[in-house]
Amino acid sequence: MPGLRGLHQGLSAAGDGAALLESMYEPRIYRQWHQAHDLVYFKVAVKETDLHVAAASNLRAKTERLVVKYREKLEKYITEHPVFLTSLNPVPVADNAPDIVKLMAEASAKAGVGPMAAVAGAIAELVGNELLTYSPEVIIENGGDIFMLSLKKRVVGIYAGNSPLTGKIGVEIAPVDTPCGICTSSGTVGHSLSFGRADAVTIISPSAPLADACGTATGNRVSAPEDIPKAIEYASHIPGVSGVLIIMGDKLGAWGKIKIVETKER
Repeated sequence: MPGLRGLHQGLSAAGDGAALLESMYEPRIYRQWHQAHDLVYFKVAVKETDLHVAAASNLRAKTERLVVKYREKLEKYITEHPVFLTSLNPVPVADNAPDIVKLMAEASAKAGVGPMAAVAGAIAELVGNELLTYSPEVIIENGGDIFMLSLKKRVVGIYAGNSPLTGKIGVEIAPVDTPCGICTSSGTVGHSLSFGRADAVTIISPSAPLADACGTATGNRVSAPEDIPKAIEYASHIPGVSGVLIIMGDKLGAWGKIKIVETKER
């Protein structure tokens, strides 16, 4: 299955919902990790959205149509409400806002960050839930943010930039704990905005948008290794967060329902 990358697409101008802005591309080497032989893998790229999908069969055409559908909803809303794109704080939305907008707004409000911090997780979850009509298992990775429903145990490898722990540990996900989101933010990998310096902040939640937003919020609180405990304390009090993993250099902290295992990716 796909690995987990430290790039968070949330709060930068290169975020997934910034329809008119281009993001800088980085080779996603972590996608070579954990290719399970029991699933079919394919890629779907629409503008800034770049998904790596695993399912029971090749659902590329259906996936692309779904990505276009949700992007169009979000882009139209941003055109009419530009603050939704640029705000670094939660933004209230109307009851008749599109489903993706409401998901992002709710997740960002819980985490205390701007709504674009939840965009990658929201797209992964919404597309993944619809693909479950055609496949009993779906794993979607969107820039390091994963939506997963699996019928067997999976291991998500951790990509944490130059940390010596990159490729050496992973998070084991049991089928009973899916569907879920496994999302990572980083202050040292990628071009997205982060106010911290953690190499990887991984959040597990039943909600992928919430895991995505909380990754940003938690990562903002880590500027030095001694910040890890207080950042974990912060994340652990957000309703809906079930597990936290923070890596900075050779330091690691974890909390909650999260099983860390050794991997052999390097």
